[in-house]
Amino acid sequence: MDRRRFMAGAAGAAAWSACRAQAAPAALACGKTVYLTFDTGHMGIAQFVAQVLQKHKVPVTFFAANEPAKEGSSSLGDYWAPWWKARADEGHQLASHTYDHMYWVADIRDAATGQVTHFKVRPSAGERANQTFVVSAAEYCVEIARAAHRLESITGHKALPLYRAPGGKTSPALIAAAQKGGYQQVGWAAAGFLGDELPSDKYPNATLLARALQSIRGGDILLAHLGIWSRQDPWAPAVLEPLILGLLEKGFCFQTLAEHPAYKNWIAQPRGA
Repeated sequence: MDRRRFMAGAAGAAAWSACRAQAAPAALACGKTVYLTFDTGHMGIAQFVAQVLQKHKVPVTFFAANEPAKEGSSSLGDYWAPWWKARADEGHQLASHTYDHMYWVADIRDAATGQVTHFKVRPSAGERANQTFVVSAAEYCVEIARAAHRLESITGHKALPLYRAPGGKTSPALIAAAQKGGYQQVGWAAAGFLGDELPSDKYPNATLLARALQSIRGGDILLAHLGIWSRQDPWAPAVLEPLILGLLEKGFCFQTLAEHPAYKNWIAQPRGA
Protein backbone atom coordinates (compact mmCIF):
# COMPACT_ATOMS: atom_id res chain seq x y z
CA MET A 1 0.00 0.00 0.00
CA ASP A 2 1.27 3.50 -0.91
CA ARG A 3 2.00 5.19 2.44
CA ARG A 4 1.31 8.75 1.23
CA ARG A 5 -2.02 7.74 -0.24
CA PHE A 6 -2.97 5.89 2.95
CA MET A 7 -1.97 8.77 5.23
CA ALA A 8 -3.90 11.26 3.11
CA GLY A 9 -6.91 9.00 3.26
CA ALA A 10 -6.48 8.54 7.00
CA ALA A 11 -6.43 12.30 7.53
CA GLY A 12 -9.65 12.65 5.56
CA ALA A 13 -11.20 9.81 7.52
CA ALA A 14 -10.19 11.47 10.78
CA ALA A 15 -11.91 14.69 9.75
CA TRP A 16 -14.98 12.75 8.66
CA SER A 17 -14.98 10.89 11.97
CA ALA A 18 -14.93 14.17 13.90
CA CYS A 19 -17.94 15.44 11.95
CA ARG A 20 -19.67 12.10 12.44
CA ALA A 21 -19.34 12.38 16.21
CA GLN A 22 -21.25 15.69 16.13
CA ALA A 23 -23.96 14.66 13.69
CA ALA A 24 -27.49 13.81 14.75
CA PRO A 25 -28.07 10.03 14.89
CA ALA A 26 -30.93 10.25 12.38
CA ALA A 27 -28.58 11.77 9.83
CA LEU A 28 -26.11 8.90 9.97
CA ALA A 29 -27.06 6.59 7.13
CA CYS A 30 -24.87 3.55 6.68
CA GLY A 31 -25.18 0.74 4.22
CA LYS A 32 -22.14 -1.23 5.41
CA THR A 33 -22.13 -2.10 9.10
CA VAL A 34 -19.44 -4.08 10.86
CA TYR A 35 -19.42 -5.38 14.42
CA LEU A 36 -16.10 -5.04 16.21
CA THR A 37 -15.71 -7.36 19.19
CA PHE A 38 -12.96 -7.89 21.76
CA ASP A 39 -12.30 -10.94 23.90
CA THR A 40 -10.34 -10.55 27.11
CA GLY A 41 -6.65 -11.35 27.30
CA HIS A 42 -3.87 -10.02 29.50
CA MET A 43 -5.46 -6.52 29.45
CA GLY A 44 -2.12 -4.87 28.68
CA ILE A 45 -3.61 -2.87 25.82
CA ALA A 46 -7.03 -2.32 27.39
CA GLN A 47 -6.46 1.35 28.22
CA PHE A 48 -5.18 2.05 24.72
CA VAL A 49 -8.15 0.29 23.14
CA ALA A 50 -10.56 2.30 25.28
CA GLN A 51 -8.90 5.58 24.25
CA VAL A 52 -9.09 4.76 20.53
CA LEU A 53 -12.72 3.69 20.73
CA GLN A 54 -13.67 6.83 22.62
CA LYS A 55 -11.73 9.06 20.23
CA HIS A 56 -13.54 7.72 17.17
CA LYS A 57 -16.92 7.04 18.83
CA VAL A 58 -16.80 3.38 17.87
CA PRO A 59 -19.15 1.11 19.85
CA VAL A 60 -18.01 -2.49 20.36
CA THR A 61 -18.99 -5.66 22.17
CA PHE A 62 -16.64 -7.10 24.78
CA PHE A 63 -16.66 -10.81 25.67
CA ALA A 64 -15.14 -11.17 29.13
CA ALA A 65 -13.55 -14.05 31.01
CA ASN A 66 -11.61 -13.90 34.27
CA GLU A 67 -8.18 -14.39 32.70
CA PRO A 68 -4.74 -13.64 34.20
CA ALA A 69 -3.83 -10.00 33.62
CA LYS A 70 -0.57 -8.06 33.40
CA GLU A 71 -1.86 -5.62 36.02
CA GLY A 72 -4.16 -6.76 38.79
CA SER A 73 -4.72 -10.42 39.46
CA SER A 74 -7.26 -11.10 36.70
CA SER A 75 -9.34 -9.38 34.04
CA LEU A 76 -12.60 -9.52 36.00
CA GLY A 77 -10.98 -8.82 39.37
CA ASP A 78 -11.46 -5.69 41.45
CA TYR A 79 -8.51 -3.90 39.80
CA TRP A 80 -10.25 -3.91 36.41
CA ALA A 81 -13.80 -3.38 37.68
CA PRO A 82 -13.71 0.44 37.09
CA TRP A 83 -12.49 -0.14 33.54
CA TRP A 84 -15.44 -2.39 32.75
CA LYS A 85 -17.89 0.02 34.33
CA ALA A 86 -16.50 2.91 32.28
CA ARG A 87 -16.89 0.93 29.05
CA ALA A 88 -20.48 -0.02 29.88
CA ASP A 89 -21.26 3.60 30.80
CA GLU A 90 -19.91 4.67 27.40
CA GLY A 91 -22.46 2.43 25.67
CA HIS A 92 -20.33 -0.58 24.79
CA GLN A 93 -22.01 -3.96 25.23
CA LEU A 94 -20.68 -6.72 27.48
CA ALA A 95 -21.13 -10.49 27.25
CA SER A 96 -19.67 -13.70 28.64
CA HIS A 97 -16.56 -15.49 27.42
CA THR A 98 -17.08 -18.15 30.16
CA TYR A 99 -15.70 -17.27 33.57
CA ASP A 100 -12.61 -19.49 33.56
CA HIS A 101 -12.02 -19.23 29.80
CA MET A 102 -13.25 -22.80 29.47
CA TYR A 103 -12.39 -24.50 26.19
CA TRP A 104 -14.69 -27.19 24.84
CA VAL A 105 -12.70 -30.35 24.04
CA ALA A 106 -15.27 -33.02 23.19
CA ASP A 107 -18.85 -34.17 23.55
CA ILE A 108 -19.58 -37.07 25.90
CA ARG A 109 -22.40 -39.35 24.75
CA ASP A 110 -24.58 -41.72 26.71
CA ALA A 111 -23.59 -45.27 25.75
CA ALA A 112 -27.18 -46.47 25.58
CA THR A 113 -28.91 -43.57 23.80
CA GLY A 114 -26.07 -41.92 21.92
CA GLN A 115 -27.26 -38.53 23.18
CA VAL A 116 -24.75 -35.91 24.30
CA THR A 117 -25.11 -35.51 28.04
CA HIS A 118 -21.78 -34.01 29.12
CA PHE A 119 -18.80 -32.12 27.73
CA LYS A 120 -15.08 -32.56 28.17
CA VAL A 121 -13.57 -29.13 28.87
CA ARG A 122 -10.22 -27.54 29.65
CA PRO A 123 -10.16 -24.02 31.17
CA SER A 124 -7.08 -21.84 30.84
CA ALA A 125 -7.84 -19.84 34.01
CA GLY A 126 -9.16 -20.41 37.50
CA GLU A 127 -8.47 -23.08 40.10
CA ARG A 128 -8.58 -25.88 37.52
CA ALA A 129 -6.60 -24.14 34.81
CA ASN A 130 -5.05 -26.48 32.22
CA GLN A 131 -6.88 -29.50 33.64
CA THR A 132 -9.20 -31.57 31.48
CA PHE A 133 -12.45 -32.73 33.08
CA VAL A 134 -16.14 -33.34 32.37
CA VAL A 135 -19.10 -31.04 33.04
CA SER A 136 -22.83 -31.44 32.47
CA ALA A 137 -24.77 -29.14 30.18
CA ALA A 138 -26.18 -27.37 33.23
CA GLU A 139 -22.70 -26.89 34.70
CA TYR A 140 -21.44 -25.44 31.43
CA CYS A 141 -24.29 -22.94 31.41
CA VAL A 142 -23.45 -21.94 34.97
CA GLU A 143 -19.91 -21.26 33.78
CA ILE A 144 -21.25 -18.92 31.10
CA ALA A 145 -23.55 -17.19 33.57
CA ARG A 146 -20.76 -16.60 36.11
CA ALA A 147 -19.00 -14.16 33.79
CA ALA A 148 -22.25 -12.43 32.84
CA HIS A 149 -23.23 -12.00 36.50
CA ARG A 150 -19.79 -10.66 37.40
CA LEU A 151 -20.01 -8.07 34.63
CA GLU A 152 -23.44 -7.00 35.81
CA SER A 153 -22.34 -6.72 39.43
CA ILE A 154 -19.35 -4.48 38.69
CA THR A 155 -20.92 -2.29 36.00
CA GLY A 156 -24.58 -2.02 36.93
CA HIS A 157 -25.43 -2.86 33.30
CA LYS A 158 -27.11 -6.02 32.08
CA ALA A 159 -24.86 -8.27 30.03
CA LEU A 160 -26.14 -9.43 26.67
CA PRO A 161 -27.61 -12.97 26.61
CA LEU A 162 -24.78 -13.93 24.27
CA TYR A 163 -21.46 -15.66 24.82
CA ARG A 164 -18.37 -16.58 22.87
CA ALA A 165 -16.78 -19.97 23.38
CA PRO A 166 -13.01 -19.64 23.98
CA GLY A 167 -11.11 -20.32 20.79
CA GLY A 168 -14.45 -20.55 19.00
CA LYS A 169 -14.40 -24.25 19.89
CA THR A 170 -17.94 -25.63 19.95
CA SER A 171 -20.17 -28.48 18.89
CA PRO A 172 -23.84 -28.40 17.88
CA ALA A 173 -24.69 -29.99 21.23
CA LEU A 174 -22.71 -27.35 23.14
CA ILE A 175 -24.41 -24.51 21.27
CA ALA A 176 -27.83 -26.08 21.91
CA ALA A 177 -27.05 -26.47 25.62
CA ALA A 178 -25.98 -22.84 25.89
CA GLN A 179 -29.15 -21.69 24.12
CA LYS A 180 -31.28 -23.76 26.46
CA GLY A 181 -29.51 -21.98 29.32
CA GLY A 182 -30.30 -18.59 27.80
CA TYR A 183 -27.11 -17.75 25.89
CA GLN A 184 -26.51 -17.69 22.15
CA GLN A 185 -23.00 -18.43 20.86
CA VAL A 186 -21.32 -15.72 18.75
CA GLY A 187 -18.56 -16.51 16.30
CA TRP A 188 -16.89 -14.18 13.80
CA ALA A 189 -16.54 -13.76 10.06
CA ALA A 190 -13.62 -15.36 8.27
CA ALA A 191 -12.48 -11.88 7.18
CA GLY A 192 -13.14 -10.67 10.71
CA PHE A 193 -10.33 -12.73 12.20
CA LEU A 194 -7.94 -9.83 12.70
CA GLY A 195 -4.94 -12.01 13.45
CA ASP A 196 -3.76 -10.65 16.79
CA GLU A 197 -3.36 -14.24 18.04
CA LEU A 198 -0.90 -15.09 15.29
CA PRO A 199 2.92 -14.90 15.68
CA SER A 200 4.09 -11.42 14.71
CA ASP A 201 7.24 -12.66 12.95
CA LYS A 202 5.14 -14.54 10.40
CA TYR A 203 2.16 -12.17 10.41
CA PRO A 204 3.42 -8.60 10.89
CA ASN A 205 0.97 -5.87 11.77
CA ALA A 206 1.23 -4.18 8.37
CA THR A 207 0.19 -7.41 6.66
CA LEU A 208 -2.75 -7.94 9.00
CA LEU A 209 -3.96 -4.37 8.48
CA ALA A 210 -3.76 -4.59 4.70
CA ARG A 211 -5.54 -7.93 4.66
CA ALA A 212 -8.36 -6.68 6.89
CA LEU A 213 -8.96 -3.52 4.87
CA GLN A 214 -9.07 -5.55 1.68
CA SER A 215 -11.29 -8.41 2.84
CA ILE A 216 -13.79 -7.06 5.41
CA ARG A 217 -17.35 -6.75 4.12
CA GLY A 218 -20.58 -5.30 5.47
CA GLY A 219 -22.18 -7.49 8.13
CA ASP A 220 -18.88 -9.01 9.28
CA ILE A 221 -18.23 -9.64 12.95
CA LEU A 222 -14.61 -8.74 13.73
CA LEU A 223 -12.50 -10.37 16.45
CA ALA A 224 -9.60 -8.97 18.46
CA HIS A 225 -8.32 -9.31 22.02
CA LEU A 226 -7.31 -7.10 24.93
CA GLY A 227 -3.81 -8.53 24.85
CA ILE A 228 -2.21 -11.77 23.65
CA TRP A 229 0.68 -13.11 25.74
CA SER A 230 2.43 -14.88 22.87
CA ARG A 231 2.47 -12.04 20.33
CA GLN A 232 5.78 -10.20 20.45
CA ASP A 233 4.72 -7.13 18.46
CA PRO A 234 1.34 -6.07 19.96
CA TRP A 235 -1.44 -5.74 17.41
CA ALA A 236 -3.63 -2.92 18.69
CA PRO A 237 -1.13 -0.04 18.99
CA ALA A 238 -0.14 -0.52 15.35
CA VAL A 239 -3.39 -1.65 13.73
CA LEU A 240 -6.53 -0.64 15.63
CA GLU A 241 -6.74 3.07 14.79
CA PRO A 242 -5.61 2.71 11.13
CA LEU A 243 -8.15 -0.11 10.75
CA ILE A 244 -10.98 2.03 12.13
CA LEU A 245 -9.99 5.00 9.97
CA GLY A 246 -9.61 2.82 6.89
CA LEU A 247 -13.04 1.25 7.35
CA LEU A 248 -14.67 4.62 7.95
CA GLU A 249 -13.06 5.91 4.78
CA LYS A 250 -14.55 2.99 2.89
CA GLY A 251 -18.02 3.93 4.14
CA PHE A 252 -18.38 1.40 6.93
CA CYS A 253 -19.93 2.15 10.28
CA PHE A 254 -19.78 0.29 13.58
CA GLN A 255 -22.49 -1.14 15.81
CA THR A 256 -22.60 -3.47 18.79
CA LEU A 257 -24.04 -6.96 18.57
CA ALA A 258 -27.19 -5.65 20.25
CA GLU A 259 -28.03 -4.29 16.76
CA HIS A 260 -26.95 -7.36 14.78
CA PRO A 261 -29.88 -8.82 12.80
CA ALA A 262 -28.96 -12.37 13.79
CA TYR A 263 -29.14 -11.57 17.51
CA LYS A 264 -31.60 -8.68 17.96
CA ASN A 265 -34.68 -10.87 18.34
CA TRP A 266 -32.89 -13.23 20.72
CA ILE A 267 -31.74 -10.34 22.88
CA ALA A 268 -35.22 -8.79 22.90
CA GLN A 269 -36.90 -11.92 24.26
CA PRO A 270 -38.29 -11.39 27.77
CA ARG A 271 -36.31 -13.16 30.49
CA GLY A 272 -36.70 -13.56 34.22
CA ALA A 273 -34.75 -11.36 36.60
